[in-house]
Amino acid sequence: MESRAAVTEIPPRSDASLLEGVKDSLPIVISYLPVAFAFGMNATRLGFTPLESLFFSCIIYAGASQFVITTMLAAGSSLWVAALTVMAMDVRHVLYGPSLRSRIVRQLEKPKTALWAFGLTDEVFAAATAKLVRDNRRWTENWMIGIAFCSWLSWVTGTLAGAYSGNGLLEGYPAVEAAMGFMLPALFMSFLLVSFQRAQSRSVAASLAGAVLGVTLFSIPVAILAGIVCGCLTAVIEHVRRDGDAH
Repeated sequence: MESRAAVTEIPPRSDASLLEGVKDSLPIVISYLPVAFAFGMNATRLGFTPLESLFFSCIIYAGASQFVITTMLAAGSSLWVAALTVMAMDVRHVLYGPSLRSRIVRQLEKPKTALWAFGLTDEVFAAATAKLVRDNRRWTENWMIGIAFCSWLSWVTGTLAGAYSGNGLLEGYPAVEAAMGFMLPALFMSFLLVSFQRAQSRSVAASLAGAVLGVTLFSIPVAILAGIVCGCLTAVIEHVRRDGDAH
């Protein structure tokens, strides 16, 4: 009798689905809800109506920038000054799309791309980058829509709950209110560490140095711009140097 050798085949990995994106959004959802709740409360405390607070979260959807623009408008700043300040703080989002596109091997569909691009926050970008680094063949636009939409929906829901909860709800719990403001950067740092590679250490160090210098000498918007510019320039120099060594 002829013996047959058992051959173990590894099944191909399936594409990441919309439902998988919904599941992967849970860490972001959990962190967004309390911070959005705090924003809704803060906005109504500054004199904005619940509907105006909801409008900020639905349209601007910019996390910390929403706290800045509502504070500036409530303090009497002109709309143009507040808008330009927020644009300077969020200019880094212009780089998120090209950064992801350089890793995506699939053909993109414009209607789907427009949907998930709107929800490309810091945390969603970090989660997408981590998934592309692990295995870019599993990444799909359906997965991106799932994680981006659920994150946006949680931010809007949290804002709505906070705006209608009234003022002074957390006055007796200052530690809880302070922790809410820390959850977003903590979540982003966790995603960043997941996707961090040793080759990126110089770019990260340059970004941190530029940001520290900017906030020390000027302001937070300048610090954000300085961090982006220093990190990008360092990455470009490193890429050119590696290509030179290869040739």
